[in-house]
Amino acid sequence: MTESRPVRHPGELRWETRLLGVVTLILLAFGVAATYGAASLVMVKGQNVGLEFAARQLTGAALGGLLLLWASRQDYYRWRTWAWPLLLVTIGLLLIPLLPFTRHISPVLNGARRWVDLGPINFQPSELARLVVVVWCAMLASKKGAQVREFRKGVIPFIVVLGLVSVLILLEPNLSMATLVALLGGLVLFTAGARIGHFFLLGGVGVMLVFHQIRDAQYRLARVLTFLNPGDATTEAGFQIHQSLVGIGSGGLFGTGFGQGQQKLGYLPYAYSDFLFSTIGEEWGFIGVLVVVLLFALFCWLGFRIARTAAEPFGQYLAVGLTATIGLTAFMHMAVSLGLIPTTGLTLPFMSYGRSSQVISLLGTGILINIGRLRGRPRTAGRKREEGKGE
Repeated sequence: MTESRPVRHPGELRWETRLLGVVTLILLAFGVAATYGAASLVMVKGQNVGLEFAARQLTGAALGGLLLLWASRQDYYRWRTWAWPLLLVTIGLLLIPLLPFTRHISPVLNGARRWVDLGPINFQPSELARLVVVVWCAMLASKKGAQVREFRKGVIPFIVVLGLVSVLILLEPNLSMATLVALLGGLVLFTAGARIGHFFLLGGVGVMLVFHQIRDAQYRLARVLTFLNPGDATTEAGFQIHQSLVGIGSGGLFGTGFGQGQQKLGYLPYAYSDFLFSTIGEEWGFIGVLVVVLLFALFCWLGFRIARTAAEPFGQYLAVGLTATIGLTAFMHMAVSLGLIPTTGLTLPFMSYGRSSQVISLLGTGILINIGRLRGRPRTAGRKREEGKGE
């Protein structure tokens, strides 16, 4: 029995997709305000950078907003065809910071080479990798079908690609992003029906690899030891998390006031990016923190609701991965600020200073909205045959 093609109606928006767009817009607006507040008294080369950072966030929001609108009107199934080319491009971009002759476009910043600077275009390839890995894993999982339950035919291809991408990111070095990429790929594979025993095996191997990386890097080991011994928070390794908790604690119920936080004045490094949640807690108080948590929780609920009613497996896996990209990154950022996990360098999606993360998050949200617009409609016969070729 053949199935008819899901017709795309650009003007049709279900309540979930409408609400998802509203939540995203609120997070963006809140993020620009919070970024300005976090950088309002920060001086770089004798100049206040608050307005400059806010302006950059607005330009990122504008570019990302255009990509969101474009992606929300593109049949998400096209990303299935684009998965391999996007993966190859991403691997190529991840190689740029690792090559010795590319230092002029990928300089060392804070002991790492994570950025590619092409003049007017300055981006972080690992941010793109988060999105592309989800798209590629959703594509392959939908093609493999029941084979994802087999280790040799189903799991090993994922291990090879996820391992390659994670290693390239790890060499920057960026352990937290490499771990996040591997987790996102594993989550898509789990959603597709892979055996739980395979995950226990891979999880054990992954833990040993992470332990090895932590042990071989003194600053990582110091962060973990400080996390396990919070009484040592006054040491250099625990300085950031200690100041983060001080900021959140001093905010009280309603906060110290917009732009009035004190932790950004040399006490809390990267208060506008890696520790923006702490700044929100200080300046906006418990109410501001609660609003942010509820907004991200609502985003995830809407995303998983869209995934549950997607038109076919690829849409389901892709929606789960895209939702987890935002939800898991937000959770890890907030958990670091609250001292629940060791310090990482992950930003708060849509909100933290950094246009790479902002643009990629908005692009992924646009794809998620399109999945919601086409959900519940039958596939084309051509799509069905295409999926059958990989099974």
